Amino acid sequence: MKPFKFKKFEIQQSANVFRVGTDGVLLGALASVDFANSILEIGTGTGLISLMLAQRNSKAKFLGIEINKEAVNLTKLNFQNSLFHLRLNNALHDFKTFETHEKFDLIVTNPPYFETSDSSKDKIARQNVELNFYQLISKSSELLSENGVFSVIIPFEVGADFIKIAKENQLFLKRRINIYGIENSKIKRLILEFSSNEKKLEESDFIIEKSPRKYSDQYLELTNEFHVFKKEDRN
Repeated sequence: MKPFKFKKFEIQQSANVFRVGTDGVLLGALASVDFANSILEIGTGTGLISLMLAQRNSKAKFLGIEINKEAVNLTKLNFQNSLFHLRLNNALHDFKTFETHEKFDLIVTNPPYFETSDSSKDKIARQNVELNFYQLISKSSELLSENGVFSVIIPFEVGADFIKIAKENQLFLKRRINIYGIENSKIKRLILEFSSNEKKLEESDFIIEKSPRKYSDQYLELTNEFHVFKKEDRN
């Protein structure tokens, strides 16, 4: 399988690991990372999100954990081949049993959410089987630093439940980005950010495409430092 080339790093991919996708790119480009010194990514896949965040924050140290052994090996390769390799680490670990004394300024994840799937790789990467929202949120709340942020991208349809569970675990919504796949369509995804301190909600909208297969100006500007765009992508 061909690698996915970004401006400052390259992602080696595998047919057995969930590949580079728009959700990961959006979270890597939009998550609040400037303030963070220590970052945990849950479910690294290919390592895309951590690599994007490492490009955006030149000081933070990263730890990625992943339950899929092949994904761990792929992430290690992509981390080692990047300019940011000295700040990036990952390990084979089940988040449900993950133990550490460290607290993280940013916990970021593109979590499992599909209820059904025919693909074995998707069963781990995307089903609500290996890690459900309750486990993800409660564990993350324990690992956040005092002013830490928990940042996720999820389908719009599960947003209300996710926000409710977070509040039950003393994590309060502070930022919400409504993601539209195409202009004038329904909301497709949500980027949600939580902290243990209640703050005024910051809400915004983001459109990926202005028309089918034509990126919006918003998307082009957001990802300009990452993507290598073809001329037709900009028209």
